[in-house]
Amino acid sequence: MIVLGLTGSVGMGKSAAAAMLRRMGVPVHDSDAAVHRLLAPGGAAVPRVVAVFPGVSDRHGGIDRGELGARVFGDVPALKRLERILHPLVRQSQQRFLKQARARREPLVVLDIPLLFETGGERRCDAIIVVSAPRRVQRARVMARPNMTEQRFRAILAKQMPDHEKRRRADYIVASGLGRAATYRALRRIVRRLKRRGI
Repeated sequence: MIVLGLTGSVGMGKSAAAAMLRRMGVPVHDSDAAVHRLLAPGGAAVPRVVAVFPGVSDRHGGIDRGELGARVFGDVPALKRLERILHPLVRQSQQRFLKQARARREPLVVLDIPLLFETGGERRCDAIIVVSAPRRVQRARVMARPNMTEQRFRAILAKQMPDHEKRRRADYIVASGLGRAATYRALRRIVRRLKRRGI
C-alpha cells in the first residue's frame, strides 16, 4: 500500500485537494478533523487539555476551541504543551486508519497533514504532494476567512515551513492557483501514476 502525504501552507488549497482525492475514491485521513474529534465532547484529549489549560471546556463537555486558541496564540511554550498532548493522539488515529486500509487492501491512501514536514510526518509517507499557489492568491484566500487579521495570518505563517522549502522537499507539486479543474487533473495524473507504478 502506498502512503501519500498531502500538505501545503495555509490558504494554498490543500483541503480542496483532499476533497478531490476523496472523490477519486482515495481514502484520506484528515489530521485537522482528527483534532476536532479529540477536542469534541468525549474526545480522548479533553481531560488532558482541561488539566493543562483550566477553563477551556465548553458547556457540552468538549473544548472551546476559540478559548483554547486564544490561550496558545502567540505563546510558544503553551502551544508546545498543547502539541505534546495532541500530536501523539493524532498519530494514533493515523495508525488506525492505515491498519484498516491495509486490511481492506487499499492500493493508495492519503495522510492529509497541514504541518507534515514541521512534525516529521514525511517519515511515515512513501511520497509527498505539496499544494501551492502564488503568494497573492494565498493571501487573498486567507484574509477572506472569518475573523482573520493580518497579525493572525503572520502568526500562522511563522509556524509553518516556507512554501519554497516545502516545494523543494516534495515529490509532486500541485498548483492550485490555476483553477479547480487544473488542480483535479494534476491530482488525477499523480494518483494514476502511483497506482500504476507502485511508486
